[in-house]
Amino acid sequence: MAFFKEKLKDTSLFRKIYIIDLFFCNIAFLQIPAYVILFFLFLWGVYFVCYNQRRNNTFFKLRFGLWIGAFLICTLISIILNFSETILYSLVMLLHILICFFVFYGMHTEPEFDFKNELYFIARFIVYITTIANIIGMICLAFGVSFEWYWIKFTIYENRFTGVYVNPNLLGFISVVSVVCCHMLYKGNFMSSVDQPGVSKIWIVSCIATNLFSLMLCDSNASMVLALSYLIAYVVYIFFADKQNISKSKIAVKIISLVLAGSFLICSALLFRTICQEGFSVVTLKTNSFIDILTGERDNLYNGDSSEISGSEDGKITFGHINSNIDSGRFKLWKESFDLFKLSPIIGISNGNIVFYSNKYANGELSYSYHKSDLHNGYLTILVSTGIIGFLLFGVFGFRFAKHAAQHLFSQKKTFRNDIYPCLFAFLFAYLIYSLFEKALLFDISFIVMWFWLIMGYTSCYVAKYESMLNTQYLFHKKRLTRTML
Repeated sequence: MAFFKEKLKDTSLFRKIYIIDLFFCNIAFLQIPAYVILFFLFLWGVYFVCYNQRRNNTFFKLRFGLWIGAFLICTLISIILNFSETILYSLVMLLHILICFFVFYGMHTEPEFDFKNELYFIARFIVYITTIANIIGMICLAFGVSFEWYWIKFTIYENRFTGVYVNPNLLGFISVVSVVCCHMLYKGNFMSSVDQPGVSKIWIVSCIATNLFSLMLCDSNASMVLALSYLIAYVVYIFFADKQNISKSKIAVKIISLVLAGSFLICSALLFRTICQEGFSVVTLKTNSFIDILTGERDNLYNGDSSEISGSEDGKITFGHINSNIDSGRFKLWKESFDLFKLSPIIGISNGNIVFYSNKYANGELSYSYHKSDLHNGYLTILVSTGIIGFLLFGVFGFRFAKHAAQHLFSQKKTFRNDIYPCLFAFLFAYLIYSLFEKALLFDISFIVMWFWLIMGYTSCYVAKYESMLNTQYLFHKKRLTRTML
């Protein structure tokens, strides 16, 4: 019993279980039990908000906690002033925000916390489970195992590969996360600092290969942007991580090289995605034809022309969007968001009222469904929910954090090339761009959002760890505030 009570007070254990359960919320046939467990885990997280504040004085030790506190007050005022029948949902979102700030981001306030071992445990889990999930999905795809059952569309979702996941966009995001985890597990300094069993190169290579193919076949444009942004941000660090003084001419050469390298990476990625989609379309067609022959449903393996797979009208899989609109309906949602914003521009309408007010006061573009219950833009969601005041407060917090994180990355005398800090920084940068197109940043209890705050927390641990090493080097000005809350 004493052991059980001790584990109930283990914040690190909670974060591991919470993020793993949110991951399984994206898996077909496991979604319902995962959400049932999530209810109890959410209550456990609310307990840690209070327990950590009492034990560690979390709020007053938070980096840039003053802006966080002001944002929380603004959110609460918005909920009170926009009291409606959705008040319960708004309060749940408020508790969710508290977990994000105090339990995940606030991990740097926990005394003697070994964040690298926790990150390694989670990264290793992601590598193992996503590799197995992708292999299962690809085998089922190759053998024509595809069906719909209630909300589950197994392996194929609207002509796009979804594997064992419930949505191709979720598959795309998880694929990028998995590749980033492999990148971190490749770092020598990180691996030497943990006391857990290593991950073999076979698993690493298999994870990268299967997740890259999954990313190509799911045709998630936002996830492709996330992957390319991460890669470009990391390349920028490699180019400018040199601590020696360089001339202006060398800086100009590096900038030109980065532009050329970035253009090449983008064009190559788009070309590779097209090749993968076309190639797997042919493979899937021929494999299914072979199975039809074995089952007696077709007489000739070659009686189908590969040109048939150019579209999805005849049932052939092309791994491309059925909807030809590049925005996938997001422009309507964003237009609706500005109508909602005008209802209460200063303090916002509170997050729980977005769908409710859309149907009551606006054009009703939003509905209580998986696709339309959010504005698919993390920044617009915060702006509409908390108004100009809340958006600015959250923006100040984000800017202060980004400034200090960049300061620690580029202004240190030591290099982080063999450590995971550049990976964390690059992912956060890429995620900010990704948030322009997906449900992200804050107001959603999902793996996508909580992974962001998990990475924020690990990055904050680096900021707190190396704070004392920045005595004379500054990124923007010579006088900086020493109070961590600012």
